[in-house]
Amino acid sequence: METLGKLFCSTARVKILRLFLSNPERIYSPEDVARRSKVMPREARKELKLLESIDFIKAKSGSMIIGGVDGTAEEKVQIRGFQTNTLFPFFSALKALLVNTAPFRKEEIISRFRGVGRVKLIVIAGVFTQDEDSRADILVVADDIKKRALDIAVKGIEAEIGRELHYGVFESKDFLYRIGVYDKFVRDILDYPHEKIVDKIGI
Repeated sequence: METLGKLFCSTARVKILRLFLSNPERIYSPEDVARRSKVMPREARKELKLLESIDFIKAKSGSMIIGGVDGTAEEKVQIRGFQTNTLFPFFSALKALLVNTAPFRKEEIISRFRGVGRVKLIVIAGVFTQDEDSRADILVVADDIKKRALDIAVKGIEAEIGRELHYGVFESKDFLYRIGVYDKFVRDILDYPHEKIVDKIGI
């Protein structure tokens, strides 16, 4: 009971729990945890210390590949941080509670994207419908897209759910063209389990 009591006391802790539960194979430095969870570094270090004390995470060193994008050379670097302890007694129960349940209500998702432009269509799948085989988690069609607002919306959701979103964003003209030519990415979303939470196009 003491362990469970320590697990659910703050929003920051829930975000960090989701990050580690969703990516048990990854090693995260304290700085990376703070950045991905959108938690202040000092608070992140405090939460990591607590989670380590109850054996939910373990200190770990390893290597990771960085670079390889836009022509930059790949580089293997050493990282010191923390990794999920999958033998933690409540690992499966916590994952079912915090990861394998719908992370947002539909109204919340709509609200997050309200400032990105004139939204015409929002389709959710993947993490939002508990379908691990989905090509994407969300598809947004909007006009006059504000890229900064879009980035803030996506990063905010990622911080809440503890994992990176696979998503597509299109202007309505481009989207309708892709529908017409049976674009594979679009069809892979619309031809498989999904839910339209905004549809002003009539798809």
